[in-house]
Amino acid sequence: MALSASSSFLRGSTTSHDLKGFRSVRLLDKCLVPSVPGDSYLRTFLVKPVCAELKRSDSVVPLAATMVAPEVEDRIETEDYEKLAKEMGHASPLEIMDRALEKFGNDIAIAFSGAEDVALIEYAKLTSRPFRVFSLDTGRLNPETYQFFDTVEKHYGINIEYMLPDAVEVQALVRSKGLFSFYEDGHQECCRVRKVRPLRRALKGLRAWITGQRKDQSPGTRAEIPVVQVDPSFEGMDGGVGSLVKWNPVANVEGRDIWNFLQAMNVPVNSLHLQGYISIGCEPCTRPVLPGQHEREGRWWWEDAKAKECGLHKGNIRQEEVAQLNGNGNESAMDNDIFNSQNLVTLSRAGIENLAGLKNRREPWLVVLYAPWCRFCQAMEGSYVELAEKLAGSEVKVGKFRADGEQKAYAQQELQLGSFPTILLFPKHSASAVKYPSEKRDVDSLMAFVNALR
Repeated sequence: MALSASSSFLRGSTTSHDLKGFRSVRLLDKCLVPSVPGDSYLRTFLVKPVCAELKRSDSVVPLAATMVAPEVEDRIETEDYEKLAKEMGHASPLEIMDRALEKFGNDIAIAFSGAEDVALIEYAKLTSRPFRVFSLDTGRLNPETYQFFDTVEKHYGINIEYMLPDAVEVQALVRSKGLFSFYEDGHQECCRVRKVRPLRRALKGLRAWITGQRKDQSPGTRAEIPVVQVDPSFEGMDGGVGSLVKWNPVANVEGRDIWNFLQAMNVPVNSLHLQGYISIGCEPCTRPVLPGQHEREGRWWWEDAKAKECGLHKGNIRQEEVAQLNGNGNESAMDNDIFNSQNLVTLSRAGIENLAGLKNRREPWLVVLYAPWCRFCQAMEGSYVELAEKLAGSEVKVGKFRADGEQKAYAQQELQLGSFPTILLFPKHSASAVKYPSEKRDVDSLMAFVNALR
């Protein structure tokens, strides 16, 4: 079919980039144009607009999936995404997809898992706009999923951008705990290494991303997702809270309707679906479901059936439910705690009082004052745990103090708590704690703060 007017600029050639961390990265040398319905926020986040011209960065997901969006003039524009989510609450997935691609151009990409979210790629194709696709290759996917990736690339004429986990981190995990530690101590650590951190690297090169989340997938964690939101868990290209927008075009669509759409459009599907798999993840953590079972019962079946998340969409857990468990300072709710790592010290009230009272400490301490139900604390969990791992073995001790509930008044009066999270550095030879002043909570920014005062 003929090229659309909006994509006629794409004739010409591009060059390849050899970027670290990708299994297969290729840039197209020709135009590939297809033929042819949350959580409320306490304040409105304003996100800068996107200039569709690519900004080079080591963390940028390369331009490997289909077409490069047209160049546009830099412009200052803000958006109230909570308002936009309400306005588009009853919009069709195609309309939502079109709005997302139009607004963010080349700085947005579709997250493709190799399951039924192939529908997102079909919707993107139907808009006739340029689009990009990326996927997380954990190294432990089913062979059928890898074959499906190849089928999708050929069917749509695209190159999927693959993000891989850091080889050193995987090796350290496997050497210390073996290949199947998640069966014994839960899947979160493995998912953090193989999925969450690679995703964080990918999203740092974007201003928005598109997911296949649906409300009916997991009532315990996804029942409140809007069609568009400021991402509560990850940061985008500009860094900081509010720098990444998350689009969920099929949030209001039921699973059976997704499958009706795939069949009607003759879209290729993962052959595992024919074997009883519905929700598809890594091979050791995914199994078929029986008739009448919920699709998420096939994921991490040895764990709590109400918490079927790997960490990619943790920010969508309904906050009022978590607050009922944790907001009153009840220590019996610690199973729902965050910042869990062998490299982090959990400080009790007596512990933090002793630390704050020391005038000559043997080593400096970095401590986060947090509340498990706080979405901003949840958003920085990955980077803080990663920082603790980097500082492991150094003179700096990393800790956490749960400062909500009964401890909140003390933390406000004695520990400079203003809002959650508050990060304090207790220097080695100083009686006073130094409060981290920035809202940037990525690993590099936190490390710079520590190095400046250690």
